[in-house]
Formats: sequence, structure tokens, C-alpha cells
Amino acid sequence: MNVTVAAMHRGGSEEPTVFLHGFGTSKEDYADFAQRHDFTGRAFVAFDLPGCGATECTDLSAVDVPFLVDAAQAVVERTGIGRYHVVGQSLGALTALLLAQRQPGRVLSFVNIKGTLAPEDCALARNLLSGQERGDVFTRFTESLHRAQGYSNGLYSANLPHKIRREVVPNLFRSVVELADHGALLDKFLALPMPKMYVYGEECASLSYLPVLDAHGVELAEIPLSGHLPLYSNPVATWKRIAAFHAGNRATAARWR
Repeated sequence: MNVTVAAMHRGGSEEPTVFLHGFGTSKEDYADFAQRHDFTGRAFVAFDLPGCGATECTDLSAVDVPFLVDAAQAVVERTGIGRYHVVGQSLGALTALLLAQRQPGRVLSFVNIKGTLAPEDCALARNLLSGQERGDVFTRFTESLHRAQGYSNGLYSANLPHKIRREVVPNLFRSVVELADHGALLDKFLALPMPKMYVYGEECASLSYLPVLDAHGVELAEIPLSGHLPLYSNPVATWKRIAAFHAGNRATAARWR
């Protein structure tokens, strides 16, 4: 299979940050990293996952979460990155979790922006895969978002046809649901040795596992006026929390050099 990855990157004097975007979004979610003074001189790479954005993939039927992890690892290796910080959002956070589990000694810190950690995170995907409604999964997902009340749902759903190939949607949904139900994702996340922050919008404040994360030393960052995609609905507050988290862990990163 051939995969041609579309990426943006910048060099810098400090360990780079690897950005992984969410389901139906793209590398451009992270473009403001290069504009913010908080991150001056910080190297980074962001790329479109296979089946998303401008990345080309010859076999879309093969795209599932393990394939995305393989692709992310290949990008890290091809770019010559050693140790790095990782920031992942939604599907990208799940990909980042499994990538960090593969190479924990290389990941300096992990910002998890509303990534899947438990079955409760996949209620909509599980329902859509049940096939009880008419229409393909992608169309029903988009229509569900149009009808739902929530921050940034309109913007997100309008972008979906331009950000993800509809052919990958059912397989990706099945893969995410399988991992959420049987992959012990919360345990895997808690076991990672690097500093971790879990970012979520105020609409997600009822997630049952947030107290567990807090009790195990994961920094929690609730972003006001936002839901599943805080970088869409409140990017300023989200970037400020990421910058503060990275600044607080620079001393740790320096000791690992």
C-alpha cells in the first residue's frame, strides 16, 4: 500500500511536539502553534492521518486505529525525531496513546484532548454501527451532529466532507469501539510514565473517569464554553493550558536529555 503524507513542520532548539488531529479534522487544527509566542523556537510536526485531509492512501479499507498508529510511528521515524512531546485530539489522542505505549521512553509529555478512554466515549459510533437507521454511517453521523446541541457542532459537521474520506468511517468507528470496549484504554493511559494532561470541554465534565484521572496524578484541564473539540470552540483557552503544561514540564524534559 502507498501512503503519501501531507505534513507541516518547523525546526527549533527544543524537543519537538508531534500533533495528531481528531476524527474528521486535519493538521490545520494545530497551525496556530507556529503563531503563538508561548511556543517560539519550539519544533513541531503535524500531519494528516491516512484517510484524512490531504494525505493520500491507496487502500482506504485498511485504515483502522492500529494502522494510524503505524503511520504515526513511521512519520516520527522518517523525520528523525528522538524524544518528543505529543498532543492528540479525539481520534488522534487515541492514536497518540497507543503510540506512547509503544515508545514510552521517547515521549516527554502527553496532552490528551478528549481522547477515547472508556466505552462511554463511543455511544454515538456504537449506535450508528448498529444499523438500525437508514443511510450510510458517514451521512448519519453528520446528520446527528447537525441535530445535536453543542459547541462547534455546526462548524465541525460542515467540515467533515472536506476532511475525511467517507470510505474509512465505518472501519474506523468499528476499530475505536472495539478498543474502547476491550482495549483497557484507561489503564493504558494511567500506566504511561510521562507527565499527562487530559483536556476536555465543560460539556464533557460529567465523564465518569475524570476523578480516576485526577486521583492518579493526571492534570485535568476543563475548557469553558466548549465541548468535544475545545480547539474549535475555545482555542485561546486551550492553547494557554497546553502552553502552561509544556512550560511546567520543560525541567523534566531537560533531565531526560
